[in-house]
Amino acid sequence: MSQFQSLRNHFLIAMPHLEDSSFSGTVTYICEHNKDGALGIVINKKLSQLPVAELFAQLELPNPNSGLPESEEVVPAIMEGGPVHHERGFIIHTGSASEWESSMTVTDELALTTSVDILDSIANRRGPEQFLIALGCAGWEGGQLEKELQDNTWLTCPATLPVLFDAPAEQKLQAAAGLLGIDINLMSSQAGHA
Repeated sequence: MSQFQSLRNHFLIAMPHLEDSSFSGTVTYICEHNKDGALGIVINKKLSQLPVAELFAQLELPNPNSGLPESEEVVPAIMEGGPVHHERGFIIHTGSASEWESSMTVTDELALTTSVDILDSIANRRGPEQFLIALGCAGWEGGQLEKELQDNTWLTCPATLPVLFDAPAEQKLQAAAGLLGIDINLMSSQAGHA
């Protein structure tokens, strides 16, 4: 029996043949992975129907981008984090989990927070140095992600901060695949097994 290997702090890169509308063409950052299941946030799928200003207005917070040119926006876009809990906010960020009410440590550098206090700090430009805001998450039951990996649904690689926070959303898929030395555009959409 093979030993369990956690994919926490890894990217899941959707294979070209993955046609599920929630995950086709996506990169997912894995925040938690153990024998009971996994939790991740899709990091490259912009939530176009909810502008940053509208989200912060709904929460009665100031617009963090107010008065800033697009190139300097505090929050460039809200991501569609996955099909689970799509009404709930998830913020992947640098810094300590202990600074916010509802956080979990992912690595020594990264945390995942779901409480509004971090959004209040972001709105007032006192938030973490780097962050990504998403609505919804992706979840897998125990053994489900491992089965999908056996079925060649995903490529995996260790996550990097530049891909997570610095690459534009539309370039994250290629940037993550590039960590493996792969041009995702050259891969076939046909699945197969040797």
